[in-house]
Amino acid sequence: MKISVRNLEPTKVRLTVTVEAEELNPYLDAARKEIGKQVNIPGFRKGHVPGKIIDQRVGFASVAGEAVNNGVPELYSKALNEKKIHPMDQPKLDVKEVPQSPSDETKLKFTAEVEVRPKFELPAVEGMAIEVARPEVTDEDVDKRIEALRQRFGTLVGVDRPAKKGDYANIDLDAKIDDKSVDSQEGVSYELGSATMLDGLDEALDGLSAGEETTFEGTLEAGEHQGEKAQVSVKVNSVKTEELPDIDDDFAQEASEFDTLEELKADVRKQSEADAEGRQATEARDAFITKLEDGLELPVPAGVKANMVEERLKNAQTQGDAAKDAAPTDDQKKEAEEAVEKELRDQMVLDSLAEQLDVKVSQTDVTNFLSSIAQQYGMDPNNFINAIVNNGQLGSAVQEVGRSKGLLAGMRAVTFKDTDGNVLDLSKFLGDEAQEEENESVEAASAAAAVADQVAGKADKSSETEASAE
Repeated sequence: MKISVRNLEPTKVRLTVTVEAEELNPYLDAARKEIGKQVNIPGFRKGHVPGKIIDQRVGFASVAGEAVNNGVPELYSKALNEKKIHPMDQPKLDVKEVPQSPSDETKLKFTAEVEVRPKFELPAVEGMAIEVARPEVTDEDVDKRIEALRQRFGTLVGVDRPAKKGDYANIDLDAKIDDKSVDSQEGVSYELGSATMLDGLDEALDGLSAGEETTFEGTLEAGEHQGEKAQVSVKVNSVKTEELPDIDDDFAQEASEFDTLEELKADVRKQSEADAEGRQATEARDAFITKLEDGLELPVPAGVKANMVEERLKNAQTQGDAAKDAAPTDDQKKEAEEAVEKELRDQMVLDSLAEQLDVKVSQTDVTNFLSSIAQQYGMDPNNFINAIVNNGQLGSAVQEVGRSKGLLAGMRAVTFKDTDGNVLDLSKFLGDEAQEEENESVEAASAAAAVADQVAGKADKSSETEASAE
């Protein structure tokens, strides 16, 4: 197989692949065998039709077409491996030449344009030292947590006075447009100052007592008349204020399993310190990735970036409060682009790190990873993994596991210190390397097939091939 590579952009290449006859023949033979299982030819049993007969009866063009469909994606992958090219997206494949008969000496030739990871060298992680801020838990931190716990045990008590910010009012609402009622609600509990309902409601309720009512203009937030102005009548049925318990031993007994406030505070401090350690581990991870990227020129694939930015903006629009037809602002576009660029740079660096450390991905790694995601979304793990396989997304899952393992392996090789020079023990967050090595390791590509066979029963190779050829 002859492979030439032309750099189109810093992150895009065109491969031209010319396939020798002896390399194409196995795909032609496999195509003849598969076609032979599907056709009825007098004198021959299905699946036992000689290749020459298939060429004569069905036509060599059909055989070559089947061979090209199955062979090009595999040959493309071999070309990537041989040239050590790391794709970041699906390729654009274009078949240029195909032999027209068994005796035709024309060689299969195709091109593949694909966005790729740029070439760069990471610093060695062995001996690397990184400083991370020391986690501190103050009395103020503990008091804030105690206060948050106290809020959960508050009770609402009726008051005979005008409503003010922080009070809870039980109200009736009636919205009218052109003197016609378009929406009404009764007995709604609303916290003054929360700004969670109609625009102008907080101002209208401020100073009203039980039994009083008023009218204001507001913009409807939902329903058939969403976005329209309406005259809203609001009546206050009752006003309640929140009473909080005193912070003492009685509160400790009510809110926890402890008998005294001091015991509760000690436990809250312990939890706060554990959370601080978790934050420190996260900061160590971010500092490690930043250290790896320091000084590197990492252009990101333009097409991949554009697609990710578009998807991010679409998701933000769907989940946000803005009208769905509103175009993203320049600030939103800029924020999305910066976030996507960082995500892509981090991905490229972690992929390279996993290769540098010769990280292997096991079938157990991938199964556990996908099962954990399924559980987070309340899905059946087997059904979820089956869907991943059938959608051709298993390779992405394997790659994600490889990044995670590479990150952990890299961080284990680094010395992390706090600002006082003390070495940090992050083992509880980085896991046990010895345990990982007990798992049977396989190459990433093999892991995909193994998980597919084990969990889904069969690998939907056709979907993966179609995805590769798009």
